[in-house]
Amino acid sequence: METTMIKNVRAAEKKPSYFFREVSAIWAIFCREVSVALKSPGTLAMSLAMPLVMMGMIGGNLTQNMAGGLGFDFGLFMLIGMMVNMLFMVTSQGISTLVDDHEANFSEEMLIAPVSRYSIVIGKIFGSMFCAIISMMGTLLVGAMMGIIPTFGQFLAVLALSPLVCLSAGALAMLFIGIIKNRKVANMAVMLITMPQMFLSGAIIPIGNSTGILWLISRIMPMTYSLDLVRVVVYAGTPEYDSIVMFNPAVSVAATVAITVVCLIVGTFFYARSEKNR
Repeated sequence: METTMIKNVRAAEKKPSYFFREVSAIWAIFCREVSVALKSPGTLAMSLAMPLVMMGMIGGNLTQNMAGGLGFDFGLFMLIGMMVNMLFMVTSQGISTLVDDHEANFSEEMLIAPVSRYSIVIGKIFGSMFCAIISMMGTLLVGAMMGIIPTFGQFLAVLALSPLVCLSAGALAMLFIGIIKNRKVANMAVMLITMPQMFLSGAIIPIGNSTGILWLISRIMPMTYSLDLVRVVVYAGTPEYDSIVMFNPAVSVAATVAITVVCLIVGTFFYARSEKNR
């Protein structure tokens, strides 16, 4: 009897804990996404080329025509917004590859593994963050070429909050991707998610004086709060803080976390259900 009990105890000790198993699943999927990105030079090239269009052309034109009379450095304002926008946009595009996984039956193989569906989705989001960070670095490089150079502390602030921004972006994308199984439609959905937010969340155009329907839309966009939270950290202690930051930091944190959790739960539910009903 004692021998049997000892064997059971040893077996339990060798069995990985639930937490360790879920973390291992997230890490494995993250590594898989990074490996796929590294084997696709075109994907990495697009991650670097996108900032040239977004920051170089759109941002350059706005800097030349809107920089005057704002009361703060519009170049830095726009650079921080574009860095966050790149994190949001590229992460959302990365989540759209779930459609490819569906067509290749890889999603089905992941979902039969003894791990949480949330671990699978979170691993996918963090894997997509790899290319998003590359795009953010590309934006920083283009900004430097335009003479817009943040301090090292400001850069670290954006980098430190990038996982939360990417998690928010990926969770929002899951609402659409979880029920879409067509690559073309998925790409259109990503554009529908990201493009309006670039212009209406305050990424490149100040929205402090927005009213009516534009005010309402800006307040329901997740990137509005993620971006404002980043600017809270970047502009803390500076004279421009009150002119740039729109919300109390607690409001930005609560809104970002709430939107992320709700979107992650609902999106993952639809994703798992659609795969189960194949």
